[in-house]
Amino acid sequence: MMHQKLTLPGIDRIRSRFLEMLKTRQISIAEYALTAWESYELEEINGSLTLARTLLHQIAGTAGSLGFEDLGNQARSIETEIDAHLAGPDADLAICPSPLFFQLDSFVQLCQTVLDAHPETLEPS
Repeated sequence: MMHQKLTLPGIDRIRSRFLEMLKTRQISIAEYALTAWESYELEEINGSLTLARTLLHQIAGTAGSLGFEDLGNQARSIETEIDAHLAGPDADLAICPSPLFFQLDSFVQLCQTVLDAHPETLEPS
């Protein structure tokens, strides 16, 4: 079956709202990643990763249905990696694994690529 562009009534407004929220979420994810990377406190590291995970979960749940499959898939993948770290043997160490940090950084860059590709749907800041 061929994929068709979503043409439901109001979908453009929903996509625009998603992209507006993506701008804010992108900044928050970058801040949480940086905090987790730079901190030496377990609670701050794991708390920041948990907050980033929540935003990734929200993005993953919506992105694919709005035509942003790659964004949704990457968000889901990183969400799973955060879950694995927080449930794994290193969860009680005050570290943010470098692969996880770099995945978050790549995701922030992917968000920017998506936003840059849809400037017409974003309100000027």
